[in-house]
Amino acid sequence: MKIICIGRNYSEHAKELGNEIPENPVIFMKPDTAVLKGNDFYIPEFSNDIHYELEVVLKISKGGKYIQKESAHKHYEEIGLGIDFTARDLQSELKSKGLPWELAKGFDGSAVVGNFFKKENYTLENLQFSLRQNKETVQDGNTKDMIFGFDDIIAFASQYFTLRVGDLIFTGTPKGVGKVSENDVLEAYLEEEKVLDIRIL
Repeated sequence: MKIICIGRNYSEHAKELGNEIPENPVIFMKPDTAVLKGNDFYIPEFSNDIHYELEVVLKISKGGKYIQKESAHKHYEEIGLGIDFTARDLQSELKSKGLPWELAKGFDGSAVVGNFFKKENYTLENLQFSLRQNKETVQDGNTKDMIFGFDDIIAFASQYFTLRVGDLIFTGTPKGVGKVSENDVLEAYLEEEKVLDIRIL
């Protein structure tokens, strides 16, 4: 199982980090060891600035290569929410040197993945999702604001990577990303349903 992640897919988030709006999906990867086991996230010793990034996650149900946008919807049946934890200080240092981001994005526990739900139960083009930090809403996103939709992402990524059953695609985060601290509690909501509950240690 591989984890494909899309960066800068909400224009307001790109602006808050001072990034240009991309012409094509910005892709990076996380290894399968990045998936958080359980509900406790431990801040790693190599960073003093871990940020949460809430995202809609697709689970690939049908593999493929060179998938056309028109048929991309046939390649996933379930969606969920996930958190892409990012060592922002390390990422900024790596970017300033023109180096890859993997150390800041792919470390152990950096990919929080909740339960998955049948996509037909939702309006995918107008899907509301939010994140609360210690009961305060910090991210409030809607898929209608995505630069590249789910089908665009699958079609683009499959030009470069063969998609396999069980692969996960993190589809980008809306504005409002921020730092976590010890003893924080993060709660993620898909529409009105709480689907993630994470403690920061």
